[in-house]
Amino acid sequence: MRASVPAVSIIVPTLNEERSIATLLSDVRQLGVPHEVIVVDGGSSDDTVVVSARLGARVLRTRRGRGVQLAFGAQAARAPVLCFLHADVRLGPHARDELALVVRTRPAGAFAFRFRIDARGWRYRFIELGTWLRVSLFTLPYGDQGLVVSRNEYDRAGGYPDLPLMEDVALIEALRRVTTVRLLRSTLPVSARRWVRDGPLTRLRRNVRMMIAYRLGASPHELAQHYGPLGDRPSDG
Repeated sequence: MRASVPAVSIIVPTLNEERSIATLLSDVRQLGVPHEVIVVDGGSSDDTVVVSARLGARVLRTRRGRGVQLAFGAQAARAPVLCFLHADVRLGPHARDELALVVRTRPAGAFAFRFRIDARGWRYRFIELGTWLRVSLFTLPYGDQGLVVSRNEYDRAGGYPDLPLMEDVALIEALRRVTTVRLLRSTLPVSARRWVRDGPLTRLRRNVRMMIAYRLGASPHELAQHYGPLGDRPSDG
């Protein structure tokens, strides 16, 4: 018997995320609409793949690169609604309820969650304020805010491009040309690990410089030389 078609496909790119992915997938399992979870791994050397499969995800493998991984997952997805999430976020009760509502009602447009860093301290609140201003003024959410979009509008926008970074920015800009991009009411807490590692304000300054360079015409391939592994890019906060 053919399996029923899910209402939403949750697509998560991973690279060495065995600790984070278990928490996220446990959150997703409580989603109140039929769904499938597609974990697209870029070559993890830890137990990411094993953990993901054990928790019910369909695991795909492709070459490393978040844009490539997200596009690969979208291509394999069966649902009419796509939800892209980073592995180190939490999909809490309010976010699950709002996602389920969007999936059921299918409003036009693409949607991102509100940004919150899962840590205490004024520096993190300052970064969150900057993110709110960026989204409010320029309608430019980043990938760690998640993205919920219909398959039709995703395809019309051309999908995730094969870029070493800025793939989320490129897709949002393409989506704005074919539909609206809006913020949901609920937040999507993201791990503070990158800001803790680099220093919150140091990372913020670096990300701002990189985005300015991108806006002035630097290619993502040039900018990628300044960044390390998957997850260590300006669109991560």
